[in-house]
Amino acid sequence: MPLSTITTIRLQHQQEVLQDLVRGFTEPQLRTRVIPEKWSAYEQMAHLTAYQPMFYNRLKRIEQEEQPEFEPYVAENDPLFLDCALRPINEISEDFTTQRFILINHLVSLPDPILRRTGVHKKYGPLSISEWTEMFLLHEAHHLFSIFQLTSLLRATIRPV
Repeated sequence: MPLSTITTIRLQHQQEVLQDLVRGFTEPQLRTRVIPEKWSAYEQMAHLTAYQPMFYNRLKRIEQEEQPEFEPYVAENDPLFLDCALRPINEISEDFTTQRFILINHLVSLPDPILRRTGVHKKYGPLSISEWTEMFLLHEAHHLFSIFQLTSLLRATIRPV
């Protein structure tokens, strides 16, 4: 089953809202944890940046192995996430864009038999590459919404009275 048109469109464009969400904020502002026990908007961005190559690597394993198994991703255990969280915003933004370009080109070029191959998520069970892609996009949307919430709170705290 090929990627649906709507999935392909979301893969190509969903992430574009990120620049709108963070426009007008300085990097120190984005790094502010407006909810102390939650990630900052910047950490959310770092997570999205690190998550793409991890997802790409999972896809490659599904393509090459017979039903590989995957543990749920834990960002705090990922050295790339920790690295991204320390890097300047222009670097992670560039990496995010580059990784997305690679991911889009890879996924849209896969033939149907490959898109049907499955990998087993320890929590969600066997998923085809098409289903993994849907999960990826929903996961990303969740974090984009978190960034929306955090920047809205941030905007409310920096607005002149």
